[in-house]
Amino acid sequence: MNFFERQDVARRQSKRLMVLFALAVLLIVGAVDLVLLVVLGLGREEDGGGGSLLAGLVVSTVMTLAVIGCATLFRIASLRKGGSAVASEFGGTPVPENTTDFNLRRLRNVVEEIAIASGVQVPQIYVLEDEAGINAFAAGYSPSDAAVAVTRGALTRLNRDELQGVIAHEFSHILNGDMRLNIRLMGLLFGILVLAIIGRKILENAGGRGRSKDAGAILGVALGLLVIGYLGQFCARWIKAGISRQREYLADASAVQFTRQSTGIAGALKKIAGLSEGSRLGSSEKEEVAHMLFGDGVGYSAMMATHPPLLERIKALEPNFRSDHLRDLSARWSAHPPIGLDEDTALGFNASTPPPLPGEQVEVTVTPPNVVAQVGAPQSDDYRRAGAINDAIPEVLQRAVRDHEEVMPLLFGLLHAPAGRVRDRQQYELTARQDKRIAQQSLDYADRLEGLHPLLRLPLASLAFPLLRRRPRSELQQFLDTVYALVHADGQVSLFEYCLGRLLHTQVLEALDPSRAWVPGRKRLADATAAVITLLTALAKAGHDNPADAQRAYNAGLLRVFPRVNAPYAPPTQGIDALESVWPVLDAIEPTGKELLLEGLVAAISSDGRVTVAEAELLRTICASLHCPLPPMLEQVESRLS
Repeated sequence: MNFFERQDVARRQSKRLMVLFALAVLLIVGAVDLVLLVVLGLGREEDGGGGSLLAGLVVSTVMTLAVIGCATLFRIASLRKGGSAVASEFGGTPVPENTTDFNLRRLRNVVEEIAIASGVQVPQIYVLEDEAGINAFAAGYSPSDAAVAVTRGALTRLNRDELQGVIAHEFSHILNGDMRLNIRLMGLLFGILVLAIIGRKILENAGGRGRSKDAGAILGVALGLLVIGYLGQFCARWIKAGISRQREYLADASAVQFTRQSTGIAGALKKIAGLSEGSRLGSSEKEEVAHMLFGDGVGYSAMMATHPPLLERIKALEPNFRSDHLRDLSARWSAHPPIGLDEDTALGFNASTPPPLPGEQVEVTVTPPNVVAQVGAPQSDDYRRAGAINDAIPEVLQRAVRDHEEVMPLLFGLLHAPAGRVRDRQQYELTARQDKRIAQQSLDYADRLEGLHPLLRLPLASLAFPLLRRRPRSELQQFLDTVYALVHADGQVSLFEYCLGRLLHTQVLEALDPSRAWVPGRKRLADATAAVITLLTALAKAGHDNPADAQRAYNAGLLRVFPRVNAPYAPPTQGIDALESVWPVLDAIEPTGKELLLEGLVAAISSDGRVTVAEAELLRTICASLHCPLPPMLEQVESRLS
């Protein structure tokens, strides 16, 4: 399955989740009605017979549905801030961008490289300091608000290859649309389990009533609710098992595809199986996040397990692995527990030399199927290219993107024009909105950035976004107003300026209200014909100075998407800014429609047989706006100098 097919599967799983939840609620409502019939004697003849029975059942049904519904909505609302809220609630400690702890620095490097290679923003990174087991999870509504949490046990026990495999597994959940389903699942399951909480509280308070006339009835109701709560727990585990198991196999396979070797993730699974701590968690909240974890953190029975058996997961990666191998590893580790950093040293860990960046004037030849295959499915070459990008960013800029005081001046510097009247105008606008220190720092960074390779500019900005997302909303709004002024200082918007502005929207602003920012689309492609035509015309015009070439590009894209639609080429008068009105419409298209749309976009930009760096950046920005992450370097059929 490619990215779009997996997104479609995730959408169908959401429907399945709602059906399973409805069945569980009906079962619980029926059980509550039965308890009230038995304990309170609803429907007895002296209480009015059948009329009383029907009224009592209606009241109990409505009240039960109200309790479950309100509890579900409350829990979902408490998670509206996305992945960081889940990680913090679970006891996660944020990993500072400028950390000097070697274990944490290693974790951050791995996460950042995988984020660059995947074409998504760097997620918030957390460590579960009090957890000795080897585990991890990814949480959030979309990549813009994602958080990755790793246990201290994983940092201590896993070597770099194994840690890389675990993080790649979690990124698979980010890319495949699993996270939004997981948060929704947390809310629904809390609603199912809330009756057990109510029953337990009633039991705790019933002791003080002594032998009063109502004590027996209250105790009976409490016991009944507690039993129903266990029924709810059974339903919750049943739902999680039905949703989660196959996704873990897919995430394991995706991690291997991404990291170019199976030894990393297989090694992590072996350590979970062979060490006494395993993947178990000590947190009282582990039940709620069990379906999100890398390994089984609860210790479920085989029937209710949210994860496939460890041996089966290992054998899927290494077919010749046997259970006696696991016993040998367990015996060795019981005497000498593994230390990940020591293993890195013993293995002589030395990251392979990344490939050089292509020349600034290189143009690539691509095909629509090749680019579609790259979306949401990074390969090992993408990881190596991400290493090349990371290594090529100068150290002074690496420090700036991780410094709270430097990150804004750096981003302003990226938008500065070459020395001259436009830059002077930008400095005037900057000084009017920010203090003089920031204006001067931005000028210094603008000078440093003049010789930066074009392929590094947007990845550098993306590395700065995590710090930016943590700014107060008012400060962030002032920052965005300043960006707007810098971009429009010369009265026009370049492709790079537009791309950076769109990425700020999709990767920063969405994180301010993640639960509402993005919902998987359901609109048919045909229902968005006008928006698609606007996008194709704007893309064709932006990538071609010659009107005849632009029309040829537009026709190639339109033929790919709508072969029977006759719409003449009419470029928008407002240029690239015309796209602002189409994003909400296009983002609402269902996954397979987006796949065909992307094929049309690639056909348009490659109609002249070449794709420039600027066109590739615009294509990647369009993909980000449509929530279809594209790696930073297009998979090329061939390359040549223009």
